[in-house]
Amino acid sequence: MKVAIVHDWLTIYGGSESIIRILHSLFPDAPIYTTVYDPENMPEDFRQMDIRTSFLQKMPFAKKKYTSYLPLMPYAFEQFDLTGYDLVISSNTCCSKGVITGPDTLHICYCNTPMRYGWEFYHEYAGRKNKLMRIFIASKMKNIRLWDRLSADRVDTFIANSKNVARRIRKHYHRESHVIYPPVRTGMFQKGDRQEDFYLAVSRLVPYKRIDLVVEAFTQLKLPLKVIGDGGEFQAISAKAGPNVEMLGRLDDGQVLSYMQSCKAFLFPGEEDFGITPIEAQACGRPVIAFGKGGALETVLKDKTGVFFYEQTKEAVMEAVKRFETMTFDSDEIRKHAQSFSEERFTEELYGFIMEQYQAFLDQRKKEIGV
Repeated sequence: MKVAIVHDWLTIYGGSESIIRILHSLFPDAPIYTTVYDPENMPEDFRQMDIRTSFLQKMPFAKKKYTSYLPLMPYAFEQFDLTGYDLVISSNTCCSKGVITGPDTLHICYCNTPMRYGWEFYHEYAGRKNKLMRIFIASKMKNIRLWDRLSADRVDTFIANSKNVARRIRKHYHRESHVIYPPVRTGMFQKGDRQEDFYLAVSRLVPYKRIDLVVEAFTQLKLPLKVIGDGGEFQAISAKAGPNVEMLGRLDDGQVLSYMQSCKAFLFPGEEDFGITPIEAQACGRPVIAFGKGGALETVLKDKTGVFFYEQTKEAVMEAVKRFETMTFDSDEIRKHAQSFSEERFTEELYGFIMEQYQAFLDQRKKEIGV
């Protein structure tokens, strides 16, 4: 079986890139096709992989400003020649599912999300721009949205990373999908031996993560909060922080683990397709205070492993924290729940489903030719 792996871009290591690492472990001879690759920002083991980039790799500032080339990405993926592959597995958050395959190739797409800025988050993304830029974006996104919908028909089988994403695939692509939750490093995130009196948020500091709500709420509550992460909103959020809020910036994995193990609770105020950090916190035995929408509804058990708030407002966060302060949680039960999202579970489930689909594909092909 000749296999190819396709991914949107490899410029920084995150949840979707961990899926590429696992796919490569399952199919070590498979080349990885992607628009742009930045080896300096990726783990060392990626340098041993057969990574094949598009023409965008040579464009100015592509490794940093790759999203600026979105209008060219459909064309870039369609230029990859995947002739002769038996199985193509795409990992998609943007355009990678749009590769062209022949009738003798099975294309399975692991969909982290349909293109966010093309569909339900379109107005939120465009609304941050000036009027001239909004007009430009609208003119481009119309065609990209059409391509995104049509290219979904090139996929033989969709895997969704959550029930939340499965609903969005059904809405935007009119396709059904099989849900396999992403891998979480529950083996690395273990319970600690102490709990301290502070709350914790770990996130990229970008608008849709809504860390500003947490900072504003805790500044008013005067409860200790530590915020780990960096991004374009760092200065603006820091300006809202009271003396009880520590903005720690970006920290290494070991430091993040230490804070997760010892925090009182983990804050997760954004709406995510899935959301891995709440599970990492739960793997440390720590409860979560989360916005009750999106992936968090599938990863946090209400009043058992955490509490929810249902409006993205400072007041709703404050009310949830006050309610949390009156409750007790079992750290062993919290960790037990988190282990159901382990990397081992993901690897076994994903490989089993891929091979099941490939065997069904072969059987159908034999039936068609009368073998």
